Amino acid sequence: MHFLRISVFIASLAISTLAGAESIKMLVQSSPLAGSQFYAVARVWNEIKQGDRLTLTREPENRHDRNAIRVDWNGQQLGYVPRAENRAVARALDAGERLEARVSKLRDDPDPWRRVEFEVYLIL
Repeated sequence: MHFLRISVFIASLAISTLAGAESIKMLVQSSPLAGSQFYAVARVWNEIKQGDRLTLTREPENRHDRNAIRVDWNGQQLGYVPRAENRAVARALDAGERLEARVSKLRDDPDPWRRVEFEVYLIL
């Protein structure tokens, strides 16, 4: 089951210190990685670790989904934010909001929807 937490911004707050200034990271979404079987997950499986930073890239011209958001790890495309869960993240990226994504779970599972899960945070 997919867990969309975009609309519940108070789901989680984490305060961290960056270069002497406080910033707030607010968990806005936890999702499985879509399409991982078609991209680099198998090739980088032994390198990727829980907590690794992911890059989110909007693909508004994507012919399959105008809200498409590509998910990369170290320059390697891993997949996409699931279509059913990408609208709010797409809007936030389009609005210039600071978002951060991290690998939250890795499972050696035959079901590609269960292999990689990630979290998206809004940086305030």
